[in-house]
Amino acid sequence: MRIAVEGCMHGDLDNVYATLLQLQEVENIKIDLLLCCGDFQAVRNEKDLESLNVPLKYRSMNSFWKYYSGEKVAPFPTIFIGGNHEASNYLWELYYGGWAAPQIYFLGFAGVIKFGNVRIGGLSGIYKSHDYNRGHYEKLPYNQRDIRSIYHVREYDVHKLLQVEEPIDIFLSHDWPVGITDCGNLKALLRQKPFFEQEIQEGTLGSRPAAELLAKLTPSYWFSAHLHCKFAALVQHEKDGPSTKFLALDKCLPGRKFLQVIEIESGPGPHELQFDEEWLAITRKYNAVLPLTIRSANYSDVHLDTEECHQFVRNKLQTRGSKPFEFVQTAPCYNPYHPVANGVFHGFYKNPQTEALLQFLELEYVLNKMPESREPAAGSFDYESEDIPIDDVDVDVDVDDINKVDSEDA
Repeated sequence: MRIAVEGCMHGDLDNVYATLLQLQEVENIKIDLLLCCGDFQAVRNEKDLESLNVPLKYRSMNSFWKYYSGEKVAPFPTIFIGGNHEASNYLWELYYGGWAAPQIYFLGFAGVIKFGNVRIGGLSGIYKSHDYNRGHYEKLPYNQRDIRSIYHVREYDVHKLLQVEEPIDIFLSHDWPVGITDCGNLKALLRQKPFFEQEIQEGTLGSRPAAELLAKLTPSYWFSAHLHCKFAALVQHEKDGPSTKFLALDKCLPGRKFLQVIEIESGPGPHELQFDEEWLAITRKYNAVLPLTIRSANYSDVHLDTEECHQFVRNKLQTRGSKPFEFVQTAPCYNPYHPVANGVFHGFYKNPQTEALLQFLELEYVLNKMPESREPAAGSFDYESEDIPIDDVDVDVDVDDINKVDSEDA
């Protein structure tokens, strides 16, 4: 199976798909799947732009809306995670994962899915310590603080991923696992990004939860983005233990290393997206303590038995089948001929895919059960200065547009 991996999408689906279609033709190969490591920007209409944390000059419709409307269809099955520049209101509708558009699947705030017999896990967002032990307290319409905290990784979602015991083939995160720079060519990285040096020395470049997941899950491959450069590493888990090939990729711009193609062993096709039994069992077990206030999850309130959850899900999948629920449009689509001015907040959309999944698992829908007060705990943080600039300036390097993974890369 050939899998293409892309770094930061920034809504530029047209160019990424065009590049892969050209690659197929030139190399006479077939791409089976595209993975995106965040900043996907699934913007459906002008209202979604209000939940996108980017400077005003970068608030653009780009091209996702064409795939949402059906004007275009993704030429490859596409799986993506969220980053720190997202239409967060739409991704919250699909908190557990689901089709953001036909052929384009959001893995959820945390999730595991199968493509054929390849098991793919992912964690959306970026790590910020001040929000990590909080619940998902943000409430629509997002204020200027919420629009910057909604995509911060939460301990609850990481806790669920840490329950995974079965092998993971590929894992996606937006920011890098902290310490990953120790396992690759650090000197070459610092020649390209010298301003990383202080954070690397302080042990703050990257995500501590991602590093914890890397050590626990030991996937065959781990892909990231966020820092707008390419960086490869090989992580050896204990002596004679399994290893993980790590690769971070750039954003979609000419002359940048934003795409990689790997070949991975898989069963015979056709390859289709399927629910993962273990992940659905974990979701069923822990959904009762999904934290929707400033407080973290209270795991003492988890009463369901793990094996009983597995058997429940197994029986359900045997009866219904394992295909995800069908895509449904929930919000009006952008019309370039009739633009809509910013106006009154339209409210929270209940996504039928999310409702169907929760009904399937016999769980209550709670995503819209937000408290009236959403004020965070005492303390302050400068949300204006926390993220990698979307318009960062890079040192000029001689790079190829597309490089196939080989032993030199991992």
